[in-house]
Amino acid sequence: MQQQIVASGHGLVESARIRDGEFWFADWFARSIVRLDADGAEHVVGELASMPVCFDWLPDGTLVTTGGGLALTSVSDAGALTRVADLSGLSDKAYNDIAVDPRGNVFVNNVGFDFPGGEFAPGFVGVVGPDGSVRRVAEDLAFPNGMAVTADGSTLIVAESYAARLSAFTIADDGSLTDRRVWANLGEGVAPDGISIDPSGAVWYASVPQQHCALVAEGGDVLAEVPLDRGCFDCAIDGSTLYVATAQWRGEMAGSGQVVRVDVA
Repeated sequence: MQQQIVASGHGLVESARIRDGEFWFADWFARSIVRLDADGAEHVVGELASMPVCFDWLPDGTLVTTGGGLALTSVSDAGALTRVADLSGLSDKAYNDIAVDPRGNVFVNNVGFDFPGGEFAPGFVGVVGPDGSVRRVAEDLAFPNGMAVTADGSTLIVAESYAARLSAFTIADDGSLTDRRVWANLGEGVAPDGISIDPSGAVWYASVPQQHCALVAEGGDVLAEVPLDRGCFDCAIDGSTLYVATAQWRGEMAGSGQVVRVDVA
């Protein structure tokens, strides 16, 4: 599998996304959202108030992020920030990943404790409805991390980093989550971080300690692996091209963040 570094010199690179054929990512150290255009030039789209910086788009194209403190925040084309919903009533811990379904339900997750130094506690998934309502919809997740909604909008898949698995939920029209099930057990020692749903319906996951991305089918069969030379924090698939957000986890992380493009055809 041919690999090419397409962005480098960043800090903790996360929140890999594809939008209109372009790759977007977040540099958590810089607290910025970055768009990588077709010529490889980087454009800072927004600068946020806090980490983590994860983002997605509403059905109308509005960019929203969890990087505005304990709130869901929109980012205008000019970079202006507007609070969409207050999330402080659900938790006083920082929010992590975000995923939006076709109905406009915005799912946000929270690890439930002060990582990395705090004592472990189970995390949860919350939802912000199109009407602005906010509530918890899934509990007792072992460090909920990357999330993705299936193409038909019926299922939310959540990576549980401390349980070495991908869990799935059926999404109701109002954003409620039911029918929790194990989508794939990934094996001892695996810590899935960001995820991306392949056109085949299988799921790519990034793993920091394993320094790889892997494609797994429902049930856990490994279909492909992409090894890299540093921790893999997130990934995004665009047809047969996989973009991987990587950085050193042990040692000096500043300046080690890269985006690697991989041909996985």
